[in-house]
Amino acid sequence: MKRQIIKIDEEKCNGCGLCIPDCPEGALQIIDGKARLISDLFCDGLGACIGTCPEGAIATIEREAEPYDEVKVMENIIKLGPNTIKAHLKHLKDHEQKEYFEQAVYLLKKKGIPVPEIEIEFPCSVSGCPGLASQEIERSEHLNSQSVPLRSELRQWPVQLHLINPNAPYLENADLLISADCVPFSFADFHQLFLKDKIVITLCPKLDKGIDLYIEKLAQIFRTKNIKSITVTRMEVPCCGGIELIIQKALEMAGKSTNVKVHIISIKGEITREAS
Repeated sequence: MKRQIIKIDEEKCNGCGLCIPDCPEGALQIIDGKARLISDLFCDGLGACIGTCPEGAIATIEREAEPYDEVKVMENIIKLGPNTIKAHLKHLKDHEQKEYFEQAVYLLKKKGIPVPEIEIEFPCSVSGCPGLASQEIERSEHLNSQSVPLRSELRQWPVQLHLINPNAPYLENADLLISADCVPFSFADFHQLFLKDKIVITLCPKLDKGIDLYIEKLAQIFRTKNIKSITVTRMEVPCCGGIELIIQKALEMAGKSTNVKVHIISIKGEITREAS
């Protein structure tokens, strides 16, 4: 059957192993100094390992592959103990894989193994989704209370992907910034550090409808315009990771291989990780 599955670029992979902890299913191992997909059966194709690869060596592709087998995966995961079981169930929950989640829970109960306390509503509710958890952010008082005029670095309008015309002339030879909607509110220096000299496209993979349309529109832009670079800014919450997958699929559809630089912003407004 054809399905989404992980592909590893051996030339880019440096064998650092950072992808391994994010694959509790056991589909990845470091062999001969490189990350390897050891079995199609263990890879669910959801791409949890993509965001932790500092070299951008991991992607998902559609190809002929054995069907993912949740039962076989759980048989291996059970051997690794309760923390790995919980990590796997959380992985399924974060990606709204209700059927696989229920299969895993059934097997645990069948074997008399305690089921970790994890919110199981699909899609995630206010209490279950890490990105929706309410929290108050404390800020220290500014040392200088005088306001300093700041200049907007926005170079085009509109900015939301649903509204952007793929044939707009400003997209030609553009350094493209694709940003999650929440980032400009979270990161104080967004205009100067990220937006300056770039054309911006904003989206939210959690709330926006028509993700397939997003992929098709970005693919049209990548296919018909000379895009010099792609920078992504997104939040640290799991649901925001979908932006990278959208861009990856659009590049594949367009037949392009542009390098993508990713900046991940914490809820407190700090850069937590950069990858390309």
